[in-house]
Amino acid sequence: MENKQPIIALMYDFDKTLCAKDMQEYSFIPSVGMDAQTFWKESNEISVKNNMDRILAYMLLMIKHAKNKNVGIKRSDFTNLGKDVIFLKGVKSWFKRINEYGKSLGVTIEHYILSSGLKEIIEGTSIAKEFKRIYACEFYYNKSGNADWPKQVINFTTKTQFIFRISKGALEQLDDQKLNSVMDNDDRRIPYRNMIYIGDGMTDVPCMKLVTMRGGEAIAIYHKDTIDVAKRLFQDKRVGYICKADYSKDSSLETIVKTLIHKMALTSQLVEIHQKQKEQYIGDSHEQ
Repeated sequence: MENKQPIIALMYDFDKTLCAKDMQEYSFIPSVGMDAQTFWKESNEISVKNNMDRILAYMLLMIKHAKNKNVGIKRSDFTNLGKDVIFLKGVKSWFKRINEYGKSLGVTIEHYILSSGLKEIIEGTSIAKEFKRIYACEFYYNKSGNADWPKQVINFTTKTQFIFRISKGALEQLDDQKLNSVMDNDDRRIPYRNMIYIGDGMTDVPCMKLVTMRGGEAIAIYHKDTIDVAKRLFQDKRVGYICKADYSKDSSLETIVKTLIHKMALTSQLVEIHQKQKEQYIGDSHEQ
């Protein structure tokens, strides 16, 4: 049965948003005998030379170098990489704290990943269970169980489709009928006003813009060397808030997110009151 409580969606980028660097840099890139700078340089060169999507380029390069170094490319091999991902301060306890706060206000909190990283790696992390859905790139695995083709590619613009899916409740990626149906904001499973997007950089701009334009909120988090990027996002009105990349209890990020959740909970109460009065009084006027 669908939860009747108002639902608030927290949507996160992954790399440099929940962890400090790109997920491939923790163990995959070292396993093929490369350093991160060399790997990403080669990936970008492939993209430019072939006029190729940058995400497709890195996925191609992962398979190429893994084969060259006899590194496993089965789903389980990639999933096992998730255990090496190191999360930012406070992340592991973040979800419980935020969920409990939402519960205290009578709302349900749902967490989603919208990432151009690899879904298989994210699924192998200790926090994977915290998410309602993980939307990220995936490989297709052949009869031998080896990755040989991209199954799902998510770049910084195609990420936005998943915001529509989350809002309408069309969470399965093959559910195009519900995704493309006309639906009033108040009839959506999660109205845009009940959405918060958290990301770290310019590649998050399409999602940030979409959410804020439709009444939700966006937050840019920064590391010590990326504060200028966050400031630019704030100055350009892509986000309403910027915070240090710290998910600890009583951090600036927690304070802002909890305040936004409180605001959204109050708005949901007012919307419910308005709808009840609309049914009562407009209904009565027609009956007279």
